[in-house]
Amino acid sequence: MIDIVFDYTQLQTIGLTQTVINQLYAMTETPPAGSALLRVTEIQRDWLTVHDGNTEYPARTLPKLLTALHEQGTALAVGDWVIVQINELGERWISIQLPPASHLARRANDGRRQPLASNIDTALLVMGLDMDFNPRRLERYLAFTRAAGITAVAVLTKADIGIEVEQRLTELQQRLPADVPILAVNGLADATRDTLAPWLGAGQTLVVLGSSGVGKSTLTNTLMTSDTQATGGVRHGDGRGRHTTTARSLHQLPGGACLIDTPGLRTWRADTDEAGINAGFDDIDTLSAHCHYRDCQHQDEPGCAVRDAIPADRLHNYHKLLREARRGQQTALERKAETAKWKAIGKAGNARSREKRGG
Repeated sequence: MIDIVFDYTQLQTIGLTQTVINQLYAMTETPPAGSALLRVTEIQRDWLTVHDGNTEYPARTLPKLLTALHEQGTALAVGDWVIVQINELGERWISIQLPPASHLARRANDGRRQPLASNIDTALLVMGLDMDFNPRRLERYLAFTRAAGITAVAVLTKADIGIEVEQRLTELQQRLPADVPILAVNGLADATRDTLAPWLGAGQTLVVLGSSGVGKSTLTNTLMTSDTQATGGVRHGDGRGRHTTTARSLHQLPGGACLIDTPGLRTWRADTDEAGINAGFDDIDTLSAHCHYRDCQHQDEPGCAVRDAIPADRLHNYHKLLREARRGQQTALERKAETAKWKAIGKAGNARSREKRGG
């Protein structure tokens, strides 16, 4: 019998589910007696904040677990459920990570995986109806969240001050898969809580994703009915946001749900394969079955069923994400070889241009 301390009712307030309980009792590793089940609510470099549903505590990760996670190419993330032990000095150390039911990560330029959040039920994909409006970025977020098996809801903020609101809503309804809810809200209004109520049930965990300045922290404060998260404006001229959230953090909502707020994502490189990208572009995936060629790339092949049915900009974004996904699955040596190949092609092209100019 595993001797782990936890209060089911108390932990439910920060998202404990029966799935987590099942994982707990399926563990093969035996932790020290008196260890506790807690949830990671914030990460600041080497220090983490863990929560028991009632109180937060500072903690660090045991080197053994850090090494194991590093070998797997990952790390702990906000939202993880972990086993924590207390030493004779009263220090809390994380010894075990329960396998996350869902996990979001991105790839750095060097191919390393950077965890964003774990154990998420719903992703709120936040985009402003002002100068921040960018359907391509929203498609990118949608593709990656759906690849992780996470329900996505498009939340368009600043509906009260937005530009061409109805036209933009129509554009997204025509562009995004029909099963993705698209909601226009004023992030400051109390009515926003009612709009998002279907996804805010007790025990649910949500993550807020979007670029800087779209109103993620404002939305978080509205859902929490408090001013916990600092908020800031956008720059005049280009409408780009200023970073106000500097670390991912998990917050308890009044109705029993949990919300993970995140810093603005300047880039989000694919941490998935081609099948994952197709999950976010299921309209293209469905149409491709009717292409003349089975391996149609939807570019210039005759008999393509996709090109005429899908907006050119959406198809261009699809191809771009596929290239990123393929690159993300490459080893470091494969990426280096591909870079060298394209450099050689570029040099050859430059040489031919010089020859034509008589140089």
